[in-house]
Amino acid sequence: MAAQLDGVLEKDLQEKIKNSKVLVVGAGGIGCEVLKNLVLTGFLDIEIIDLDTIDVSNLNRQFLFHKEHVGKSKAEVARDSALSFNPNAKIKAYHDSITSNNYGVNFFQQFTLVLNALDNRAARNHVNRMCLTSGIPLIESGTAGYSGQAELIKRGLTQCYECKPVPGQKSYPGCTIRNTPSEPIHCIVWAKHLFNQLFGETNDDEDVSPDTADPEAGAEVGEAALAKDANEKGNVDRISTRVWAKQCDFDAEKIYNKLFFEDIKYLLSMSNLWKNRVPPNPIKWDAIVEEGEEITDAVARDQKVLTHSQSAKVFAESIKSLKESFTKLPEGDYLVWDKDDKHAMDFVAACANIRAQIFAIPRKSRFEIKSMAGNIIPAIATTNAMTAGLVVMQAFGVLKEQYEKCFHIYVRLVTNPRKQFIIRDKVLIPPNPKCYVCSAKPEVVLKVDTKNVTVRELRDDILIKALNMVSPDVTLDGTSTIVISSEEGETDCNDDKKLVELNIVDGCVLKADDFLQNYELSITILHKDPGREEAAFEIIADPSSLKPKEAEPSKDAEMDDAQPSTSSGQNGSSTNGKKARYDEDVSGEVLVVPDDDEMPSTSKAGTSGSGAAGSSSSGSGVEKRKHVEDDDEPASKKVKVSSQQDDSDDDLIIMDD
Repeated sequence: MAAQLDGVLEKDLQEKIKNSKVLVVGAGGIGCEVLKNLVLTGFLDIEIIDLDTIDVSNLNRQFLFHKEHVGKSKAEVARDSALSFNPNAKIKAYHDSITSNNYGVNFFQQFTLVLNALDNRAARNHVNRMCLTSGIPLIESGTAGYSGQAELIKRGLTQCYECKPVPGQKSYPGCTIRNTPSEPIHCIVWAKHLFNQLFGETNDDEDVSPDTADPEAGAEVGEAALAKDANEKGNVDRISTRVWAKQCDFDAEKIYNKLFFEDIKYLLSMSNLWKNRVPPNPIKWDAIVEEGEEITDAVARDQKVLTHSQSAKVFAESIKSLKESFTKLPEGDYLVWDKDDKHAMDFVAACANIRAQIFAIPRKSRFEIKSMAGNIIPAIATTNAMTAGLVVMQAFGVLKEQYEKCFHIYVRLVTNPRKQFIIRDKVLIPPNPKCYVCSAKPEVVLKVDTKNVTVRELRDDILIKALNMVSPDVTLDGTSTIVISSEEGETDCNDDKKLVELNIVDGCVLKADDFLQNYELSITILHKDPGREEAAFEIIADPSSLKPKEAEPSKDAEMDDAQPSTSSGQNGSSTNGKKARYDEDVSGEVLVVPDDDEMPSTSKAGTSGSGAAGSSSSGSGVEKRKHVEDDDEPASKKVKVSSQQDDSDDDLIIMDD
């Protein structure tokens, strides 16, 4: 390896590279490049983990994979390909999920450092917590199109991955999706909901029928609907969309007429909705006018905006194919929508465009709809390669323990005023003292509808999905009540109980503990009565924000006591009020950007954060999380830190591979 030749790297660094043990999490676009760089740089002891298998769409940017590898494990093929660069390396591959119980604190503690190359937030949060608990430095990375970033996360020294606010997935009011769409994305979301109603996992919140409870439509609409649909006994016989579709044998014409003619006519009867809107135009199946030539070329079909008749034909073909796949499944099983599944994608694209035409909304090509439906930002191979190179340069800084030079570093499409497209921060941002993951005493306030939310929803939607726990145990503080147990079957009897039935009411405190993550969290419950379109819960990471303010502090006092801000979570998501992501570079090796003393300072004045400073050794196994005391000092060198972001740099938020 050229990197091991005398003079290429310092002798001391070469030895540390040889003797280090590295874990790479993810073998996708960035992961492949990182693994290749590690092997070519002389790293000899590497482990890589990824649950995915290779898809044809990966081959244009994940260069360790070839056509013959399609369908095989990414981690295993990446290992075999990387060994061709250096057969002396020892690479162990895991075709598994990093969130599995097999990879606990002891597993992480065997590594010198961990390199994240993941494409989803939940796994990133999990690895972040495992590295914080085990005291192992983590280098986080991500790309989005032509933009990329790499950052060091080290307990007590830098912000952790969850110290910064993360924008939640955009959501839309149900009445807008079902009754009054006005943008292409509304039609696309409706089409994805329809897929689930017909073939996927059903969810009452994803109903596609007209919403008679829409307050804008008026209460009389709901009453009229009940009267119209009532049987002789005065009751309304309701069946699900899927049951109805099965009864008509998934007949494309009948489904089309129900969705795009009868339901639209019903919406027109809700006259209040159309006082200030253009009313929709229902179209019956036998009234469709043939337009445009038949498109047989797959590429042209992907890029062209189809006519209504062409979309209707795709609609019928996709329903036929999906029906065949669905009926082959065991009873109770269902299809999962995947943007890379041809028939599933065809179905959503066709339905979205048909609905868009009915509501006079601009239609989109299949390619555009795929990008919007799958939340896709195209992956650029060169961005992955550059970011992976920066990750390994960061690793050099960690091995040399030059943490003071490990600033967050960005790759950008647009250059800054100094014509630079690789830009680093000038300071390390300290941990957020209000972070509900890495602070000394993690705590959150949970505003929740205690009268209607069940224990099952508390576990699945709040603790696991929103707070990213894996196997939580929950007790009611001050009592012996076990609300949730990670032991299988122990608290199943509680699953369908409302929180109030277990005395989980306004003002009580829950203690949540995730043994796998060695993570403990105190949760203060506040009851809320949500509105119709409001989320059933809200997580607030800074309890002090709920206390009444005695007086407004002076501006001088604000400057003296500056802390990272903390905002409230909304729409069923969590925030802990963290500033936008910071920037880092590794060391003198990256010479693209001048050092701090060469760059004009444009950042606002900031004070040192008073976050929980402390260090975690990578010693023997940890049974319970050891919280860092406020007066502990970091074991590493004194580092220049600031709680303020450099204003000269645009912020990049969470970018996936």
